[in-house]
Amino acid sequence: MSLTLRQLQIFIAIGQTGGTTTAAESISLSQSAVSAALSELENLLDTQLFDRVGKRLVLNDNGRMLMPQARSLLDGAQSIESQFSASGEPAASLLKAGASTTIGNYVMPALIARFRESVSAARVEVHIGNTSEIAAEVANFKVDVGFIEGPCHESELDVIPWLVDELVIVSSPNHPLARQQLSRKISLKDLRGAEWLLREPGSGTREVVEQTLLHYLHRLNTGMIFGNAEAIKRAVAENLGLSCLSRWVVADMLASKRLVVLHTTLPQLSRRFYLVHHKKKFLSAGLERFIHHCRSSAPVLD
Repeated sequence: MSLTLRQLQIFIAIGQTGGTTTAAESISLSQSAVSAALSELENLLDTQLFDRVGKRLVLNDNGRMLMPQARSLLDGAQSIESQFSASGEPAASLLKAGASTTIGNYVMPALIARFRESVSAARVEVHIGNTSEIAAEVANFKVDVGFIEGPCHESELDVIPWLVDELVIVSSPNHPLARQQLSRKISLKDLRGAEWLLREPGSGTREVVEQTLLHYLHRLNTGMIFGNAEAIKRAVAENLGLSCLSRWVVADMLASKRLVVLHTTLPQLSRRFYLVHHKKKFLSAGLERFIHHCRSSAPVLD
């Protein structure tokens, strides 16, 4: 058989970077060696794998079909290598995880710490982005597994329900509605008239909050939009408006009394966190162990 793992490694690198020069840099080869390997692979398969768009190489339908198969074969080979070190003991492997903002900042650190306690040699690299970014990275094999807090729109992914997250409506203690709730619950009319601080489009929190609140309020009087939850909760503490956020995000400011939870006539609000991986992703022993740990270890909110 003439097909080699090196050719597949180079193919994957080009698919991820969009060019032979950047692919060569990512895998420490010369540009000429990368170009030659791609030509050999395309000649061997008797098909073109990329469309040439200017100076970029873009996966065509053949390349997109090959990518998950190539990734699975390469992952399998790397798994075999990583099982043994020079001493014959299992070697540490690097797991790449993607996490949407709330999960990455507030849930994953404790999960990884507990994982390292049971698997001391484990190395986990976490990239944090919004839900749509993380889902896209999993779909493109840039990370091994993803943890997201909003609906997944990538058909190539297996989506596994994970944790239930409580959403709370918060304000500054000095907000008029915070003072008003001393005598009665906040009404839907009060909430419609308030100014809301929201995450950016593409955020799982933004999508879930809109889907949840619009069902009852029909519209949100949007004030300011922020790229992360930390900025939102600090803006709420400065009395710039209301927001609906994960209790994970606001736990510290609730404890310090810089924020208060508004008691409204709405039902209890919650959402699902999800674990996602590509349907054709090869799950190595180390990755399966990490996924099992995350699914079975429920973090505790202090």
